[in-house]
Amino acid sequence: MQRDDIYEYSLDTHHDEEHGKKVRKKIYLVLALLSAVTLLEVGMGLWLEPGTFLTTSFIVLTLIKAGYIVYVFMHLGDEKKNVRATILFPFIVLIGYLIYISLAEAVFVKTKRPSYEVQHPQSNAAHHSDEHGAATHEDAHGHDEGHDDAHGGH
Repeated sequence: MQRDDIYEYSLDTHHDEEHGKKVRKKIYLVLALLSAVTLLEVGMGLWLEPGTFLTTSFIVLTLIKAGYIVYVFMHLGDEKKNVRATILFPFIVLIGYLIYISLAEAVFVKTKRPSYEVQHPQSNAAHHSDEHGAATHEDAHGHDEGHDDAHGGH
């Protein structure tokens, strides 16, 4: 008994070898372009100094690759101009907003937020408190500094 819910799509393509060559050529072109952009990114990462230019270049090249992948593999390039704009506009706006938020937060962290650097004690002085809770310092010989003779200092 033959099932009627299975349809063999490969029998309905009606493509000749010429069309197959065009499709394969397009796939190889996409592979070459994406590989070239990826190699450019890797080369930039290896030879350029880290900084704003490198980071911006990576973001731009990644967005170009993502857009090209959507354009080719999701067949967005075959759609009408208005459909493409309807699909791409929200993503462009949201990505721009994401970049703005990231840059604004980076500026805040770099300039406005107080610095929380670890304070390292001096190697020749030990910090401790006396019996009254006042901070004292011992010199390299174990003598308290800053106390008078009545409290056991020198």
